[in-house]
Amino acid sequence: MENMPKVKIGIVAVSRDCFPETLSVNRRKALVEAYSKKYDAADIYECPICIVESEIHMVQALEDIKAAGCNALCVYLGNFGPEISETLLAKHFDGPKMFCAAAEESGNSLQDGRGDAYCGMLNASYNLKLRNVQAYIPENPVGDAEDCADMIHEFIPIAKAVEGLNNLKIISFGPRPLNFLACNAPIKQLYNIGVEIEENSELDLFEAYNKHAGDERIPGVVADMEAELGKGNKKPEVLAKLAQYELTLLDWVEAHKGYRKYVAIAGKCWPAFQTQFGFVPCYVNSRLTGRGIPVSCEVDIYGALSEFIGTVVSDDIVTLLDINNTVPKDLYNEDIKGKYDYKLDETFMGFHCGNTCSSKLVACEMKYQKIMARSLPIEVTNGTLEGDIAPGDITFFRLQSTSDNILRAYIAQGEVLPVATRSFGSIGIFAIPEMGRFYRHVLIEGGFPHHGAVAFGHFGKALYEVFKYIGVDVKEIGYNQPAGVRYPTENPWR
Repeated sequence: MENMPKVKIGIVAVSRDCFPETLSVNRRKALVEAYSKKYDAADIYECPICIVESEIHMVQALEDIKAAGCNALCVYLGNFGPEISETLLAKHFDGPKMFCAAAEESGNSLQDGRGDAYCGMLNASYNLKLRNVQAYIPENPVGDAEDCADMIHEFIPIAKAVEGLNNLKIISFGPRPLNFLACNAPIKQLYNIGVEIEENSELDLFEAYNKHAGDERIPGVVADMEAELGKGNKKPEVLAKLAQYELTLLDWVEAHKGYRKYVAIAGKCWPAFQTQFGFVPCYVNSRLTGRGIPVSCEVDIYGALSEFIGTVVSDDIVTLLDINNTVPKDLYNEDIKGKYDYKLDETFMGFHCGNTCSSKLVACEMKYQKIMARSLPIEVTNGTLEGDIAPGDITFFRLQSTSDNILRAYIAQGEVLPVATRSFGSIGIFAIPEMGRFYRHVLIEGGFPHHGAVAFGHFGKALYEVFKYIGVDVKEIGYNQPAGVRYPTENPWR
C-alpha cells in the first residue's frame, strides 16, 4: 500500500490594490521559474487565474488551486499584500500553508518598483493570529526569487507531515504491558492534531492471525524473508509463522483504515504474545516499518506517531529505540576516547529487541529474544532481527502527550558511531552533544518515556517546524542545549 503523503503546493500571489499588480505578476513568474530550475516543477502549481487583491479574487484562487489538485498552499506577497483577502485564503484552504514575500530587486527600482512586502509580512502575520490560522512562516520569510524557491522547498517535508497527520489512523492492539505506564497514551491530544486512533484487543489480532493459517501467500512472503536475511537466516523454522503474522497485519490495515489514507501500528509483543503466537514480532515490525508502515513496540501509540512523522519528514526508514544503557568506561576508553570528539556522558546505547529494518543495520541475523528467553523457552522467543545499527547522522526525537496531558516534544541531532556494541538486539552507540544534560533536564524533567524515534540524518529543523505547526508550545519542545547555556531546571552551581 502507498502509505506516504505527497504534496502539490499551489502558489498564489497577492497584491494590495494601491501597488502595481505587475510587481506580483512578474515576481511570481520569477519565483516559479527559479523553483523549476532548481527543484522538481511537479511539486508546485502556479495559480494563473488572478492576483489576489480582493475577497472575490480569493475565492477564485481557492477554487483554482483545489481544481488543480493542490493540497498545500504558498501565499506569496509580491508586494505589501491585502491582509484580509490573503489571510482569508489561508483560513479557507483545507491543508498546510505557508507565507513568504518578495524582496526588492534593485536600488535602481525603488520608485514604482518598490513592493514593501517586508512591511506586508508583519500585517499578514498579525491577521493570521487574529483569525487563529496556523501557517508556516520561514525563519527569514522575505527574499528574492531564488530565496523564496528554497523556502518553498523546505516547506515540503513540513507540509507532508501535516498532510499525513490530518489523514492518519493509528491502529493499536491491546493495553500496554504491565509496568509500562511510561508509554501512557492520552488520546485527546491525538484528536487535537487530527489523528484517528483505533484500539483493539490482542485477542482480536490473535483470532485474525489464526484465520490466516494456510494462507496461500505465506510461501511467497517466506521466500522474500529468506532473500532479505541471506546468511543471517538463523531461525528458518519460524519464518512461516512470521509470514502469517505479516499478512495478518497488512490485511488488517486494509480492512480497518477506513476513510484515512495513512496508517501506523502500535503492536503488542509481550508478555503473553510469545506463548500464544509462538514467536516475537520484532522482525515483522522491522519489515513493515521498512515499507513505510511504522510499527511501534509495546503498544507505544505516541512512538508509532513519532515514527510516522519521522518517516514522512526524512522520506526514509526510521526506527524506535530505548534510550537504553550507558557506554562502559572501558569500552569508551578503548574505542571512542581520542578517536571521536565526545565525552563519556555524551554517548549511550540505543537498543530494541530486533525491530530495526535490515537496511539500517551493518549486518543482521535472525535470533531469539535474549531478555524474554531468561524466563521462557527459547523457541517461543524467536523472531528478532539483531545487528549493530549502521553509523551515520541521526536525529533522536519524540512527540508525546505526557502524564499531565500536555503535548510535548524533543529533538536532538547526533550520530551513530562506527564502534562495535559487543551486545545484542538492534543496537548502536549513539553520540549526542551534551547528552548527559539533555537526558536530565529534557527527558527526565519533561516526563518522557524511554522510547525515542530515530531518523537517519539531521532533520531537526523540519521536525521543529512540524511540531510548532501542529500546536506544540515552543516552550515544550526540548533540545540539547550547547555547553554554557543553562536549562531552566539546571542547578546554576552544578
